[in-house]
Amino acid sequence: MLFEVWAPRAKERVALWLAGAEHPMAPVAGRSGWWSAEAPAPEGTRYGFALDGGPVLPDPRSRRQPEGPDGPSAVVLPDSYVWRNEWPCGPLAGAVLYELHIGTFTPEGTLDAAAGRLSDVAGLGVTHIELMPVCPFPGTHGWGYEGVSPWAVHEPYGGPEALKRFVDTAHGHGLGVVLDVVHNHLGPSGNHLPAFGPYFTDAHRTPWGAAVNLDAPGSDEVRAYLLGSALAWLREYRLDGLRLDAVHALADGRALTFLEELATAVGVLGAELGRPLFLIAESDLCDPRTTTPAEAGGIGLHAQWNDDFHHALHTALTGESQGYYADFARAPMAALAKTLTRAFFHDGTYSSFRGRVHGRPVDPARTPAHRFIGYAQTHDQIGNRALGDRLSRSLDPGTLACAAALVLTGPFTPMLFMGEEWGARTPWQFFTDHTDPGLARAVREGRRAEFAAHGWAVLDVPDPQDPATRDRSCLDRSERSREPHARLLAWHRELIALRRSHPDLNDPDLASVGVDHDERARWLLVRRGGLRIAVNLSDGPAAIPLGGPARVLASFGSVTAPGADGVLRPAARACAVLAVE
Repeated sequence: MLFEVWAPRAKERVALWLAGAEHPMAPVAGRSGWWSAEAPAPEGTRYGFALDGGPVLPDPRSRRQPEGPDGPSAVVLPDSYVWRNEWPCGPLAGAVLYELHIGTFTPEGTLDAAAGRLSDVAGLGVTHIELMPVCPFPGTHGWGYEGVSPWAVHEPYGGPEALKRFVDTAHGHGLGVVLDVVHNHLGPSGNHLPAFGPYFTDAHRTPWGAAVNLDAPGSDEVRAYLLGSALAWLREYRLDGLRLDAVHALADGRALTFLEELATAVGVLGAELGRPLFLIAESDLCDPRTTTPAEAGGIGLHAQWNDDFHHALHTALTGESQGYYADFARAPMAALAKTLTRAFFHDGTYSSFRGRVHGRPVDPARTPAHRFIGYAQTHDQIGNRALGDRLSRSLDPGTLACAAALVLTGPFTPMLFMGEEWGARTPWQFFTDHTDPGLARAVREGRRAEFAAHGWAVLDVPDPQDPATRDRSCLDRSERSREPHARLLAWHRELIALRRSHPDLNDPDLASVGVDHDERARWLLVRRGGLRIAVNLSDGPAAIPLGGPARVLASFGSVTAPGADGVLRPAARACAVLAVE
């Protein structure tokens, strides 16, 4: 078996340690900084690399870390898994996503336990699971955004074989799988990359310290490292796509950016495999160029999360106006109407949160609506609240149903956060399991200081290191059979079924979406082809003019069908989907 490692910081020698035995490595001709050695190694053999007689370090390209980020790597043979189910062909257009965190989806917190619950997800009608990061991180429980070893799978989740079993099971249920990957930083603990080479650069600073080296000397190899990792996930695990964390934090001054290079490479792989692979960006830039095709001068990613739609919807539902919600809360129904028809609220407008003009307009006539991901809740928007409280903690079932109607029948690719479909009351809090006492203390104190500055009592903010914080965040499936949860679950299923059966709800033409609203009366009407989606967020009945006769296809709450006057009369916090006659 051939072992290779890029270690330009080795001054004299690099050794492969394999099953406790040392094997000298030789420089690779024509590949500066690369070393190689050949040795027999069956699956599971522990190994690592020692530079200039130093400690044995895990392989930067390790596919398995059975003893955690600081332990030895283990050999994984990519073709050893025998796939049982066909790989469904699921493009992004027409998809319904379901964001899922392995560590809290079940009390066991493993991939195998989660796979055992996928029939529930498939029964909901969604098309793709979007897994939060699964790369190794210190300890057992965490969100996954401080992972290291970006080619490996967290061992407490079950390791690489368990991820393949999970994906295989998902395929058996007709579900595609998308994986959240983090290229903008690596965790501070267990990160041994700086010993090997210039994986990071002080030329740029990020919220996590030195930036990943995408444009300084040595960045060719660093970019190839990240590209290789991304393509390995898609090829070896039969994933349909990747969600790219915080691409706005990628410091990259090169003419051909890393994101463009990644988009091209994924397109080539998709053509090779005959599959519609896709990339979804998390971006704070409100820049349509992120998803504009490369041939039209854009970066060429396939979709991006739309936080502006979330913020408008959140303020309309809750009335909150703190922080970045302030601009949306001035006229939330108008903000919601704008995002439903123009995607971004900040499209060259002043952002009081940022203290400057922000964003760039989307051309609805040229930008397919499915390039934006629409949602009412995500791991970020729940977990980054002081108490990790979901909308269901403060909103009644009718208001939650209105939110679901706007997300699941709206123009964007819809996404749900696990448990949202039944109005789960369990929080989803920020939790960590750092094994470094100093880092654990810093995270705990930093979290509490952050929210204390906003008026929270220190002891009211959950301790991220307390195992009970993670335990509280696990879903309680017994809620599904109780009211009002069962009714909300049925409503989500009905809306997704409508989306599948009515082509107007999958029409990619953003320019054809129309919205009427009344700020004071707090109602909103979305026009999508021959369908109308009406929501009443007020505390009293509403009169919503439809402009003609219409038939109710689905409703939540008390709704009086329109008569000859073409006026729909929903009760307080009620909603309906109607077909124009």
